[in-house]
Amino acid sequence: MPYADALALQRREQQAVIADRGVGGRQVVLLVEHDPPVVTVTRRPEAKGHVLVDEATLARRGIELHQTDRGGDVTWHGPGQLVAYPILDLNRLGLRLHEYLRWLEGCVIDVLESFGIVGHRDPDATGVWVDHPEGPRKIAAMGVRVSRWVSMHGLALNVDPDLSQFDVIVPCGLHGRQVTSMAAELKMQVDMDRVKASLALVLIARAGAAMRAVESPST
Repeated sequence: MPYADALALQRREQQAVIADRGVGGRQVVLLVEHDPPVVTVTRRPEAKGHVLVDEATLARRGIELHQTDRGGDVTWHGPGQLVAYPILDLNRLGLRLHEYLRWLEGCVIDVLESFGIVGHRDPDATGVWVDHPEGPRKIAAMGVRVSRWVSMHGLALNVDPDLSQFDVIVPCGLHGRQVTSMAAELKMQVDMDRVKASLALVLIARAGAAMRAVESPST
């Protein structure tokens, strides 16, 4: 799905979740691969400088450029990268923004573990990382926005993208940090449908557990 179409769909779904909020109300997760590839830039003053080539060069490489209203910095999306857009009432999950980012990281770490990959958090950088001798490499990026405590945007997990496309940006504005993918870590092709199914199950299970905990707190 092109990025602009996905963004419009997210906004419609976010308004629907807000309108239907409450116990038993609507909760939505969108799973997409963005095609054509896209570089998204936030409103941070320094973010635009983390795009390393001009728009004409991006266009020659078939990459779109879009400004985005999520948090974070600059990132790349494209085929082989699984993007999850959870549109969730964070009040029903009992989560504030910082906790929600940690929750998303935990979802990715669980998915990676099911494929035999050890992912971890970095206290200084949002996302999920995999250790390497020369330093940790980012395997999943995060960036969210909330309206009336309903989320949009979300996470991007590198399943088997063309990692060379990341050379047009400083990923997430983190100089000297490399990226990796599930396929690169496992040294084999990874079935996107299996990863989608795994991530969907983890998101549903974790969201369900969180909502049950809020709705029926232990005494």
